[in-house]
Amino acid sequence: MMGNKSAISYLELLAPAKNLEQGREAINHGADAVYIGAPAFGARVAAGNSIEEIEQLACYAHLYHAKVFTTVNTLLFDSEVEAAVKLIHQLYDAGVDAAIIQDLGLLECDLPPIELHASTQTHNASVERVKFMEQVGFSRVILARETSLEQMREIRHATSVELEAFVQGALCVSYSGQCYMSQYLNDRSGNRGCCAQPCRSAYDLYDEKGNLLRKGEHLLSLRDFSAAQHLREMIEAGITSFKIEGRLKDMSYVKNVTAYYRRLLDDIMTLDGSYVPASSGHCEFYFMPDMEKTFNRGFTDYFLQRRAPMASLSTQKSIGKRLGKVTKIEGSRITLKTSEPLTSGDGLCFFTPRGELEGFFVNQVQGSTFQPNRMPQTLAVGAMLWRNNDQAFEKQLQGNSAQRKVSVDITLAETAEGFVMTLADEDGCKASATTACSKEPAQNRERALDNIDRQCRKLGDTPFLASEVRYSCEEAYFLPAAVLNDLRRKAVAALEEERVKAHLLHRGQRMKGDEEAPYFETRLDYRANILNSRAEQFYRRHGVEEVEYGLEQTHEYAGKALMTTKYCLRYELGSCLCGKGTTKGEALPKGQLFLRNNKNYFRLECDCRECLMRIYLAAPEPKARK
Repeated sequence: MMGNKSAISYLELLAPAKNLEQGREAINHGADAVYIGAPAFGARVAAGNSIEEIEQLACYAHLYHAKVFTTVNTLLFDSEVEAAVKLIHQLYDAGVDAAIIQDLGLLECDLPPIELHASTQTHNASVERVKFMEQVGFSRVILARETSLEQMREIRHATSVELEAFVQGALCVSYSGQCYMSQYLNDRSGNRGCCAQPCRSAYDLYDEKGNLLRKGEHLLSLRDFSAAQHLREMIEAGITSFKIEGRLKDMSYVKNVTAYYRRLLDDIMTLDGSYVPASSGHCEFYFMPDMEKTFNRGFTDYFLQRRAPMASLSTQKSIGKRLGKVTKIEGSRITLKTSEPLTSGDGLCFFTPRGELEGFFVNQVQGSTFQPNRMPQTLAVGAMLWRNNDQAFEKQLQGNSAQRKVSVDITLAETAEGFVMTLADEDGCKASATTACSKEPAQNRERALDNIDRQCRKLGDTPFLASEVRYSCEEAYFLPAAVLNDLRRKAVAALEEERVKAHLLHRGQRMKGDEEAPYFETRLDYRANILNSRAEQFYRRHGVEEVEYGLEQTHEYAGKALMTTKYCLRYELGSCLCGKGTTKGEALPKGQLFLRNNKNYFRLECDCRECLMRIYLAAPEPKARK
């Protein structure tokens, strides 16, 4: 939103866009900004988009004074730096509002005056790191997902840079930018956009004597993150941008989750007038948003309020929404105690006695009794059922599920040659269209004015909704519908162009960085993720004396932590060495723990002083006992 926005506090809902179509729908469903992958270097190799598509999305978003951020957040080799710089110039020329980057070597290059956002991949987990990012010219810092509310407050108190935090979506178990397991196992670096997600795999857990403690569980697979209950606290802690994860998710997810958080933020702003949306327009939804009805592995608020369980040990798949318990099984018919209506085609699932997720589809439905497409052999009375494919809900989302409108006042006046129609929107933008025509006095004034009002309000699928129509001619004239329609179309087109121009005129510019700001460390190891000479030059210019290149360059994995995570398996399983967490079942032995997946064997290290868990290669493998 334009005007005096700088004098008031704004809240930004930031939604993912896998492509142009999803980006548009994110805007339609209430996003104040979207982030989308560039043609290359976008940290999601499966979610790249052409410059032309990104330009189209920027034009559409700017109609609502919403923003488009583009991800250029992979680590770069020397041979790629020039291409990445050229790409950022193209994105700026296409109207993009900011580039999200990870490789700090880009700050040594000739970039356009585009705003830069520090990707969560840059490991923004401390006051020192965020403060440095602000000093070197970042307009915004995207905080690590592990950041607690207390840490948010500390960072806000020590800095003035915009702070962005995740509120919904999948969680990386490792600190972002600090995971090298996919690189080691598959030569697919998460820092370069092609993570193979080994954290979602099943693992066996062993003690140091080779005793098998847990078998075939998803010990590193976290539930999905939801900060829905903490938005007010995050606002008070200094967060202004609330990010939904999901550039690889489907359209239903983007529509549903964006609408869900749009409503939550609007409710907060209704109660507290000191905050306003970061873009324009009002959304009307044709469905009831429900984040449990699209892809989710169950939810955790992670380190906003640390508590187990955080992981989804039994499955890495979506479980959907809890429906209720089975009360009767009679032949091929199942009765369920639930308040949710069932639909033929629904996908239901449950956990077997062995803890495995099993699913089936609903065929015929009669009330809360249904026939499955096949009868699960392990389903028993008392089992809890979830719905991970809601047919009726998906059908609602497949069509036109929302509209977003900017309020305009329309004025019709006369000129010497004919008439002029002026549209003035809620942000103060104005545009007019004129027509030369004869002026024929109306035989029936009331009918003529009613016709003018009706025709002017026919804004259809434009971004606008008429709040008021003013007729300022001294005499009532008869205006044919064709004349009014032509005037309205021209005025709408002119206002759309004016809004895009106004947005670009006020587009943020890259902040000038302090070239002498000292980094808070003088020695950097592989975890600094330096892969090119420009990045090395950047850190040395800021006082770093010793530099080690990243694992994607050296491939030297021995003795290096493949993951550094705030999530601790001991805490999760109720065996924290410091006595924290909730005890669950048999305690784990106090010695070292090991994970095995196929032939891959890893050692866990619990750093209780820092409350971290690190994962290393382990060799040789101890002889396992059954």
